[in-house]
This record gives sequence, C-alpha cells and structure tokens, in this order.
Amino acid sequence: MINMKRLIGLALSLVTVTQVMAARSVDPDQRLWYDAPAHHWLEALPLGNSRLGAMVYGGTDVEEIQLNEETFWSGGPHDNDSRTSIYYLNEVRDLILNGKEDEAEKIINREFIPGPHGQKYLTLGSIKMDFGHKEVTDYCRELDLTRAVHTTTYTCQGVRYERTAFASLADSVIVVHIRASRKGALSFSVRHESLLPAAFATALNYGAKQTPQSASLLLSIEGADHEGIQSQLKASCFTRILSDGQLSEGDHCIQVQGATQATLYFYAATNYVNYHNVRGNSDMQTGRVIANATARTAAELERRHVAAYQAQYGRVQLSLPSSGANRTLPTAQRLDRFYGSQDYGMVALLFNYGRYLLISSSQPGGQPANLQGVWNQSLNAPWDAKYTININAQMNYWPAEVCNLSANAQPLFAMVRDLSQTGAKTARQMYGCRGWVAHHNTDLWRIAGPIDGATWGMFPNGGAWLTTHLWQHFLYTLDRDFLRAYYPVMKGAAQFYLDYMVERDGELLIVPSTSPEHGGRGRRSTVTAGCTMDNQIARDALTQALTAACLLGDTADGWCAQLERALRMLPPMRVGQYGQLQEWREDLDDPHDQHRHISHLYGLYPSAQIDAVRTPELWQAARVTLQQRGDEATGWSLGWKVNFWARMLDGDHAYTILSNMLRLLPDDRQMRNYPHGRTYPNLFDAHPPFQIDGNFGATAGIAEMLLQSEVSLGATALDSTRQVEALPTIFLLPALPSAWQEGSVSGLKARGNVEVAVQWHQGALASATLIPAHSGTLRLRTKAPIAQGRLVQQYDALGIYEYELTATAGKPLKIQAAR
Repeated sequence: MINMKRLIGLALSLVTVTQVMAARSVDPDQRLWYDAPAHHWLEALPLGNSRLGAMVYGGTDVEEIQLNEETFWSGGPHDNDSRTSIYYLNEVRDLILNGKEDEAEKIINREFIPGPHGQKYLTLGSIKMDFGHKEVTDYCRELDLTRAVHTTTYTCQGVRYERTAFASLADSVIVVHIRASRKGALSFSVRHESLLPAAFATALNYGAKQTPQSASLLLSIEGADHEGIQSQLKASCFTRILSDGQLSEGDHCIQVQGATQATLYFYAATNYVNYHNVRGNSDMQTGRVIANATARTAAELERRHVAAYQAQYGRVQLSLPSSGANRTLPTAQRLDRFYGSQDYGMVALLFNYGRYLLISSSQPGGQPANLQGVWNQSLNAPWDAKYTININAQMNYWPAEVCNLSANAQPLFAMVRDLSQTGAKTARQMYGCRGWVAHHNTDLWRIAGPIDGATWGMFPNGGAWLTTHLWQHFLYTLDRDFLRAYYPVMKGAAQFYLDYMVERDGELLIVPSTSPEHGGRGRRSTVTAGCTMDNQIARDALTQALTAACLLGDTADGWCAQLERALRMLPPMRVGQYGQLQEWREDLDDPHDQHRHISHLYGLYPSAQIDAVRTPELWQAARVTLQQRGDEATGWSLGWKVNFWARMLDGDHAYTILSNMLRLLPDDRQMRNYPHGRTYPNLFDAHPPFQIDGNFGATAGIAEMLLQSEVSLGATALDSTRQVEALPTIFLLPALPSAWQEGSVSGLKARGNVEVAVQWHQGALASATLIPAHSGTLRLRTKAPIAQGRLVQQYDALGIYEYELTATAGKPLKIQAAR
C-alpha cells in the first residue's frame, strides 16, 4: 500500500530542494543570503526606491518591515544663520592670524553658532505580519542584487511559504507578495506600529458579492519638534491588502484567513514640497499612487520594477574569480571568513552592493542619500542621519559617475542648487560676502550656517566642495546644457571665496576655517587660516569657475582676471619635516597621528591636484602621510583610503584596506569582541555606528583601482552647436592587486564620456574595449605595452606607457596587449 502522507512529504521535500537550488543559482557575488531571520536591524536587508526605504527581517513567527520616507524629518522651514557673527569676523581673523586660536574659537562658539544644529531624519515605524510560524525548516532569505527583490522561503507543518518583496522603481510602492503551497493554508494579521504619535484607521473594500475584495490600513503619523523648531510635517501611510482569503478588521490591524496568496501594497508621503514649502497634500498623493499600483497584479508590478532597476544596475559587470568554498556560505559567515582568504568575489559583492544601495536610495526627483542612505530605524539616528558635507555626503556620490549612474546624482545636484539659495543669505548675513556658502552640515531644510561648535562647524568649504560634483558630472558627460544650467551655482561658490579670503604675506587665506575635525600638534584649537584642504577646495572651485566662464563666454567685468589673480595667490601645498604633505600652513603634523580625517589629501582624491606624473614630489609626500596614518580607521575613512591608495597606483595596499574593511562586526554591542569589525552582517558599513558612506567609498575605490581618467578641455567658447573640445586620458588597471590574477569589468565610465570594458589575465591587461561618445583623439595609459595606437610617452619610474589613439563616436575601439 502506498503511504500517501510519506509520498506527499517527499514531493514537498523535492519542491523545497528545487526551490533552494534555484535560489542559489544566482551569482553569489550578486546575492546576499542567510539561513535564519534577522535578529536585529543590522541583519535585516534593505529595499528602496529613493522615496521609500524598507528593512526586511524575514521573520516566520512575526515578519517586520521597518519603513522610511525620504522627506519625513523633524522641524520645518528655518535657517540657522548667526545674526552677530559679522560684527566679530575681523576680530576673529586677527586673533587667528596672531596665534590666538583659542580665543578666536571661544568667540566663534558664542557668536557664529547660535543653533539649531540640524533636524533629524525620522522613521515611519514598521509593518508587522503575525504568522505564528514558530517551528520551520528549509529556511532561506535572500536579496537578489540583479533584480532588487527580497525573498523569504521556509516550510512549516508541511506547507511551503514564500514572501517576495520589492520597492518598485516603476510604480513607487513597496510590494510584498505571500504564497502558500497548500490551498487555504495562509492566515496572518497585518499591523503598522509607529514610534511617533499616530492616528489609525482600517477599512474593508467590498465587491459586488458583498464580500471584502481588499482591505486598507491607514496611518497618519505626526512629525517631531527638534531644538526649538516645531514640526510642520506629517506622514500619510497607506497599506492595501488583496487576497483570495477572508479579510476582516481587527484591533488596529487587518486579518487574513484561509488564503493561498495575498499581496500588500505600501506607500507613504508627507506634505513636504521643498525646503520652504510644506503645503503638499500627502493623503491625495498616497491614494493616487496606491490606486494606480493596485490596478496591476503583483507579477506585473515585479516585472516593471525589475526592468526599471536592471536598466541602471545592469550597465556594469565585475568578475573577480574566487577559490575555496566561502562563496557558497551564507553572507554573514562568508564575510566572517573573508579576511586572509582568496574569496575575491566578496570584493565584487561589496562593489555590487554599493551600486545597489545608490540606485535604491537616490533617484531623479528625490532627496539625496543621507548619512544612512534612506534607511533609519530610530527617532534619534547617529548624527541625526543628516548630510555631513565635510566628506560624508560627497563620498555617497563618488561611485555615481564612474559606475555609469550619472542620473542618480541628480538629487545631490538639486540639493546643491537649493543650498546656493539658502547659502546666499548665510554668506551675506554672516560674512558680508557675495555668492553663497555652506558649512559642514545640512538637512532637509537646507540650513547653511555652522553647527555643533567650531571644531566641526567652522568649515566654510562644504558648499564649494559640493560644486565639484557638478563640474565632475560635466567632465564625465561633456553635457554643455548641464554646464550652462549649473554654472551660476559654481560661480556663486567662487564669488564667496573672492570676498571671504584675506590677503596675508602675499597669499590669500581662508580664515576662519578648520581642517575638518582635527587640530595640530601642540594646539588645543582646531580653528585656523589657510589650511591645505581650504586651499585645495578653493583651487578647484576657482579653476572650474574659470574654465566654465571661458567655455560659456562669461568674461565681462574682469571676472576671469579676478579668478586668475586669486589662483596665483592661493598658498601652495607644502612638504613637511617628515617628508609628509602638510595639513596646515605651519608644519604641525604628528607622524604618530592616525586621525580618521585625512583632509589634506583631498588634493589626491577626489581632486587630482596631486598626481604621480605632474607633481611627483607632492605625490611622494602623500604616500608618507598615508603611511603615517596607518591602515586601520573608521569604516568611512577606510573607504577613502581605498581611493587614496588607488591614486598611489598601489593595488596591493588598496586591497589591504579593503580587507581591513571587510571584517565582521555582528552589532555595535560587540565592538569589544570584534575591535577590527568594520562591516555589519547585512554588509552595511560600520563607522561604527552605521554610516552608508563607507559602502559608497569602497565601491568608488574598487572602480578607481581598475580605471582612472582625466580630461583636458579646449578653451573655445561654446555656442548652441559646437561640441566640447576634449582630450580624455584613460588609465587601464592603474592599481590592480597582484592577488587578482584574473578578472574583467565592463560598463565603467571615463571622463570625456567614454565607456570602458577591461579584461586581465595573469595579473596583466589582456584586452579592452572603449566606446567614446565623441570623435577625436584620446590618450591611453597602461602598465604593459599594447598593440594599438602610437606610443607618445613612457614613464619608466612608474612603469606606465602612454599611447595616443583616434576614436570615432559610438564605434568600439578594441585594445589588445602586445604579444
């Protein structure tokens, strides 16, 4: 006699094995997976479409999806500009220039930084689904980076359950689709828990047969006051549930009984319109988006989402072959065993994850990725999850251009334009200057004044640094319309410097200022005049304004002459007594100092003022500084160091930094047991605590190890038809680690709008393909001879060959290593 129960159980087991094997057929370097639900937020997995963020725990008894909406912040429109600083500015400058920085700092703290000190990025709380599945087998949760889809699967009492979740890039909603392998075996309840005061409502939507066809869970969440600024935002949250089961209302929840499948659609919005307008209708917006989304099936929404996502993510491919069994391990175990292994694919996973996070947290029309991207579980996030613009917000966008995600930087550009408006008032009121300024931090309301204290806030270069992203976008795309549109923003940053700088001993000094968050040997105060980073950022801001002015024909009233004079009078970079690049005008560097901020190497990266070919003495001094600062640091600082060592053309050292970064920290409570941990189980970067900039810095650094570029521009003024005259110089595999013997990358972008694919074999260039958007001449640098082009320069000390080639727009240019 056939044992039917045993046969059914065997069939279910075969289905389970088949499903697990199918899930694991995804490229391990493009997949995060775990064999248990998340126990805390740093094990949960992120979904996002820029406007919404979700952290999925993958629970079986209770599933939690923690939620964010990008404009849900504390406070309301305001500024934090001092009304008294202008009356003390000359006194502060005199004190600093006469060596009395301590006295100057006291005045700055009292008169320049009145507060408030920035608003907080808030959470919408969590959607929780109560399943009651306590004893399960064959559990797996995964995030497929190729599709931006999260899947949780397990078996409970002979029934196979599957939950699919995604944050739709095409239709704006978060979708959760739940299926059971046995008809009628799915029963659960849905509730929305908020950490802030909220009004709840539920509703059943009846069909023609007077049975509920769908149910709705509505939440109106109050914002938060902060530092004396009253909340002017509320969040409207709308969850709609469709199911083939029975729907009913519970106590602040919706219950689903006897279903085989169910779909949840979630959307949220606030009344935020822009930094000075909070008159939006969030209820109308959420209703419209949910209505449009529920007109489509879950499968159709998933197809549309995946297509929109892959159009961005699929542009770039990185292959770093691994040896050993680590690739097949659950992600947290794979991370824990990475250090010292040959699992180079783990680096590819980190690279791919960074691209995924940028796509998920920054889309055109939305807000920029903040200190935590778009994800935050707390009412009091570290540093309020604001935009820290003395390195961190900029680092978020370092991968955008080189990783072929230019459009994803649009939210940053929009914020810079906003700051050029709020910062114009700051410049005028605080300092009596033209143009605009932003200091070391901003938020949803685009505050531009200094915050926290002189050590952190007296940094008048944050806005100018942000404008370099505008210029780099132009260098990558050669988009003259973009340049024309954003030139006034770049010009305003340069105008501020012309008015703010003080002439002293034949040099123009930025004073007061600070080398971010760092003092010098023998000094208690961090405030200073004309530190190295000041001069480097100012040089970039003035140079890009000058070049853009020439290209756009803005030469009236001696504007270009003013810029040229200021550039001549900026203090040069200096080499100190230990052979290091000086951080300050005075030689104050401590060779044993391993501070996380290495601000004076801004000129090495992201700028290109320090270069192995053009400035070899400064380049060697930068190496000494890096050696002094060491190979350990906070997570985001390690992300910066990867880029530094890539620019030093030292792939092995860059890989050492990556290896130090890819060390497990289970959670912040275990820092003592994991003192070197810099990556959480869900691969979020650990400062600690969590800051997303380290993820983006690492992604940019990996790209920088494989491709570097620069472009020289002609000075001919553009009209409506003239193409930008550009000479790109592209460096293939400038910092390839010796351990990466085989591999390939495709889809990266070089300055001058050239798409690049590279293959290497036995640790050396094998072939490459360049696809230029413009016709003309380009230069190609390699560390091995190639068969194409004309050799125009050989840098023997660096082992670099430089070739000249002729490119045709849109036509692939094939490169082969010389035999």
